[in-house]
Amino acid sequence: METTLFCKHALLPEGWGENVRIIADDIGQIKAVMADASPSEHEHLTDIVVPGMANLHCHGFQRAMAGLAERAGPGSDNFWTWRETMYQIAGRIDPKALYAIAAMAYMEMLESGFTAVGEFHYLHHQPDGTPYDNLAEMSAQVIEAARRSGIAQTLLPVFYNRGGFNNQPLSARQKRFGNSLDGYEKLIFAIKTQFPDIQLGVAPHSLRALNTEQLSALIAAFPDCPVQIHIAEQMREVEECREYLGASPVRWLLDHNNVDERWCLVHATHMDMQETEDLARSGAVAGLCPITEANLGDGLFPASPYFAQNGRFGIGSDSCVRIDLAEELRLFDYGQRLTGQCRTPLAKADQSSGRTLFNLALSGGAQALGQNTGAIRTGMQADFVTLDMNHPALISRSGDAWLDGWIYAAPTNPVCDVFVAGKQVVKNGYHIHRKNIEADFQHTLKAMLQ
Repeated sequence: METTLFCKHALLPEGWGENVRIIADDIGQIKAVMADASPSEHEHLTDIVVPGMANLHCHGFQRAMAGLAERAGPGSDNFWTWRETMYQIAGRIDPKALYAIAAMAYMEMLESGFTAVGEFHYLHHQPDGTPYDNLAEMSAQVIEAARRSGIAQTLLPVFYNRGGFNNQPLSARQKRFGNSLDGYEKLIFAIKTQFPDIQLGVAPHSLRALNTEQLSALIAAFPDCPVQIHIAEQMREVEECREYLGASPVRWLLDHNNVDERWCLVHATHMDMQETEDLARSGAVAGLCPITEANLGDGLFPASPYFAQNGRFGIGSDSCVRIDLAEELRLFDYGQRLTGQCRTPLAKADQSSGRTLFNLALSGGAQALGQNTGAIRTGMQADFVTLDMNHPALISRSGDAWLDGWIYAAPTNPVCDVFVAGKQVVKNGYHIHRKNIEADFQHTLKAMLQ
């Protein structure tokens, strides 16, 4: 069944169009885009339409621990102390709980304006490391949660084999993440068999979680799918990588692998100038998660030299401590303003900061997930977000100022409706199944945490 939107204003690849009719076919692709049209009474009428954004990096289960790791410890708090709380929560999550938690996270993403998600998934086994009878049991839960919410998903099953650069074995709390290469290939086979239409990527967790031979074998075994890896998030990781591999993480990865357009390097926070420029020139995407990076005290990405070399980037909600598309972009930009002591450090002369960031994140996110999305164009997936023209932060504005108002000035969310593959999943700001998804989430957390 076709879906037709008629919008007063739409962000098209060539710029803002007026009186735009968008027709999506019965398989969820954009069939036609017509500007300067006239509305008919049977169309979905709306004010402002922009392309849906990809959330390129997410650990859905961590939505269950949002706000639970904010109590100061006896010593210095950092990523490594936060990780202890994460392990405690991860150990309590069974398949039914994972389904409810991930559905809640994906629902919130859709209400925020994200229409696709990259699920960096590593809860593979039972808490003691014993595989489920169905090797893809936990993967199935996040896939079904995405389907329940309606969000498009690229599943990134994580390969995790060791507990650090010194080849130490996995700790007891890491065993449910772990796989051998053979076990990982069996997991992928099980996922493909049960869900033949799922978009899959390959995800070596980090350089500390596998050895160099395993990384080479993993990349060679899956030559055509997206690759995503955590890298250079914390200085301790950088120092240990130099000690054991003889180079910093990004430097080593670029020198020993064909890092190209199918790669997404998540965080890449701690790089020198040469690494930054080389990563930008590789065509890979820097996967940035500003809310999580700020929450964990990771540091700030070196954006100015990276974008000077036309580097690509996208945004992700990572730990899901807060899910907010606009805040991810705003916090990223404000971090650069603070370190550079200047305004609009990434926009060129007479360009909108909001439009600049939005466009870059659209294309980078779609690339990182291998999704045919990120633009309102014939042949693309019909993923749209509509904005309320009368929202206080958008009223009496036009064009790029709508994006600036949304990203920088809106105290409440101006997202009205969201469509994924032509199907409406958010209406008047709320997910169409919010009541039931939220109730399941509440029941799950009460049972799991009390």
